Amino acid sequence: MREIRLGHLRPHARTTCAICFRRFHWVHDRVKPRANKTREKYRREWWIHAEPRGKFRAALADLRRFIVTSRTARHRTFQFLDASFLPETKVVIFAFDDAFHLGVLSSRIHVLFANRVGGWLGVGNDSTYNHSDCLEKFPFPTATEAQKTHIRDLAERLETHRKRQQAQYPKLTFTDLYNVLEKLRGGTPLNAREQITHSHGLVTVLRQLHDDLDTAVAETYGLPPIASDEAILTHLCALNAQRAAEERAGTTRYLRPAFQNPARTTTQATFDTDGTKAPIPRKAASKIPWPKTLSEQAQVVRSALTLPIDAVTLAKSFKGARTDRVEDLLETLVSLGQARALKDGQFVKA
Repeated sequence: MREIRLGHLRPHARTTCAICFRRFHWVHDRVKPRANKTREKYRREWWIHAEPRGKFRAALADLRRFIVTSRTARHRTFQFLDASFLPETKVVIFAFDDAFHLGVLSSRIHVLFANRVGGWLGVGNDSTYNHSDCLEKFPFPTATEAQKTHIRDLAERLETHRKRQQAQYPKLTFTDLYNVLEKLRGGTPLNAREQITHSHGLVTVLRQLHDDLDTAVAETYGLPPIASDEAILTHLCALNAQRAAEERAGTTRYLRPAFQNPARTTTQATFDTDGTKAPIPRKAASKIPWPKTLSEQAQVVRSALTLPIDAVTLAKSFKGARTDRVEDLLETLVSLGQARALKDGQFVKA
């Protein structure tokens, strides 16, 4: 290649070429090392950042809106964005346009789970949302159509309220809103600036909407609104184990059946919206280990009452469970109003 003599160039050309060389060396030193990656596509096309997410684009193709949350945030909140938006990498996108999913994700139950299994940054007050842990391991509830409709209504009202107040007061941010909400729940006095936020954001209304949503979502899990953090996490862990056993047996509870399983194959059964349709498994489900503590035993028994079942069959679905123990727990759940005894000796969730 012919040698380029910078000294023979006019001043402006000399400057331009010098900049080009510096940029070339920057790319060579900082981008070219991607050619050493183990992934074939990154080695072959090292100058391209990442790669198109074809499957995810397909999931968003027919949606008029989708749910988002900041990957790192002090307050774990969720909201809808119009499909015309193109969020960048610090925003986690959920391919749902159903307000029911927004309601479940915004509930105390999901936020508690996400904060516990996710990471923390800074001095420990900024949560990080990792979809592989916070979403994929989170067991969504089996809700009736009436429960779904109620949660949808509350989630839509929550979404409308926040965006209406932000439209009226453009400087009002989610961080400001939820800082004040946190103080209200903790009984901490508000300073002058926070009192303005409280007024502009109608935070008392925001708090009531969240409280109503938490109560509605807790009901779908069969949990009381005032359940402790430990009780909620114990219930979710047991439900996660149950869902994992179902999937090993070939049964999947799709969140978007029309997209995820358009063929509706018999090897991956879906459930009716009220959870009453029996799955069609490929093989017998793996037994779930019987918990050691009484509270955990009660939680897994109640979680298993999605479909009518008798004590003997239910005991056989757990590894190490005694039938008489399961019978006692079922009777206790009935007395607490958390289960119903049917005429044929079977039980179902109340």
